[in-house]
Amino acid sequence: MRLRLQADYALRTLMCLAANTHRRVMIAEVAAKLSVSQNHIVKVVHKLATHGFVDSLRGRSGGIRLAGPADTINLGSVLRLMEADAPLVDCFPGGAGQCSLIPHCLLKGILAEAQEAFFQSVDGYTLAHLVGGDGKLGASLALGDAA
Repeated sequence: MRLRLQADYALRTLMCLAANTHRRVMIAEVAAKLSVSQNHIVKVVHKLATHGFVDSLRGRSGGIRLAGPADTINLGSVLRLMEADAPLVDCFPGGAGQCSLIPHCLLKGILAEAQEAFFQSVDGYTLAHLVGGDGKLGASLALGDAA
């Protein structure tokens, strides 16, 4: 299974926010720290904010931050959200449905089971698992004080 860039950017954005809980962070800062287009981060943050993972505030003293503690943000939930409209294969919901084997193929069920096993495995982890540990990741994502 391959995750889309949007899912990757969502996880990295959340990790950056988890490493900077002392203040609101600007999207431009996240984009620069992650070496990712600001437009991509805007789209990801909008989706994360809409679904309650990120708190977003517009204006002069605005920015983004985690909507809750890192140990309450489940990685499986984030990935399910970001991958919801990405079919694993053509015959999955959202796929083109052009496979001529659909009426007789058992592959769809096997792959659906494998995909769910992947999500269940990731369900055992929170954002805190990613930024905890020896603190090196958190230090590399630290942005310092707001300008």
